[in-house]
Amino acid sequence: MQKIDTLQSLRGRKLLRDIFFELRYERQRAGVPTLFIMWSICVKERDLSKFINTEVSLMHPLGFIKGTALWMEEVVNRFYYSSISSFVYFGAAILLVLIGIRQFSEHVSGEMVILGIAFESLMLLFMFLVMLFSPNDDMVQFEDEKDEDDLINELVTEIGEIGRDFAAVVVQMEQLTDNMNKSYELQTKMLSMMAEIIEQTDKKIKPNDQMLDTMRETNEELKKFKFAIEELSTTAHSIKEKEIQAAVRGELEKILVQRVNS
Repeated sequence: MQKIDTLQSLRGRKLLRDIFFELRYERQRAGVPTLFIMWSICVKERDLSKFINTEVSLMHPLGFIKGTALWMEEVVNRFYYSSISSFVYFGAAILLVLIGIRQFSEHVSGEMVILGIAFESLMLLFMFLVMLFSPNDDMVQFEDEKDEDDLINELVTEIGEIGRDFAAVVVQMEQLTDNMNKSYELQTKMLSMMAEIIEQTDKKIKPNDQMLDTMRETNEELKKFKFAIEELSTTAHSIKEKEIQAAVRGELEKILVQRVNS
């Protein structure tokens, strides 16, 4: 919640005008009720949140005299001066008409002329009071300059914040770039290691040309050895048959000799 010490300060006066614009033009309040509400705010109100769309609390109300003086200065004189001047001119016009008719006709009595003079005097007196509480133009100019300075300071602050955020983003982008470069280098190393592993695995799984030649030679030698074994087996079988035939022939000869001798 925003807190303001008093409405006589520059912030308080600016807030008072903001409340008037809010009531008169945003909420479409009539002129006379708006005047009474503004007088109540200047004199005794503390919580101003119900009159404007901002949470504002007044620390020190001005009271009847100071509050009425501020009300005359910042509300009546600033926003109703033209209307009061119109009433003064209107009273002067009525007074001139009454005096003119009085000179040429008896239909206007002296009492009516006196009432016109009294009304015009009251209007002039009220005009005097209103002009007595005219706002200080130098203060308004100073306030406008202060508002401009505050606006410039806010813009500078926002630009500084934007610059700080941009610098933080740049730093984060640089860090992200470094991390990406490191990730790329690590990925390159991992790909190289994977290529080496694949090459070693390929060498282990797939036999080389020398081994294939050796295996071919070994197969040829095995075929030759097999052929030699088969020939040896055939030769042995032939020899065994001849020996059997020779043994049978010897036995037959022995039998024949024995029979012949007997």
